[in-house]
Amino acid sequence: MLSRAIVVLSCAVLAATATAVIHSRHSSRLMFAELQELKAERDALDIEWGKLLLEEGAWAQHRRIERTARTRLGMALPLPDQVAIVYAEADKSK
Repeated sequence: MLSRAIVVLSCAVLAATATAVIHSRHSSRLMFAELQELKAERDALDIEWGKLLLEEGAWAQHRRIERTARTRLGMALPLPDQVAIVYAEADKSK
């Protein structure tokens, strides 16, 4: 009778352990799939970030800014006689 109880208890423990292993492996597979998706999203965002940095560099080039200022805004460098230098007086109260 005691040996039958041990066998039944062992079978119950074995079934519980098997169920826990199955659940653990299923959870592991789901998390791995999510990890792969997140890595792919990270890689796509890294690529987009690189493209945006290149675009920012192109928009900020001095030649482009100067050309835009001349064509769109009609700006030009002042002639030497149009330049005035203003000197500020030193604060003598200190």
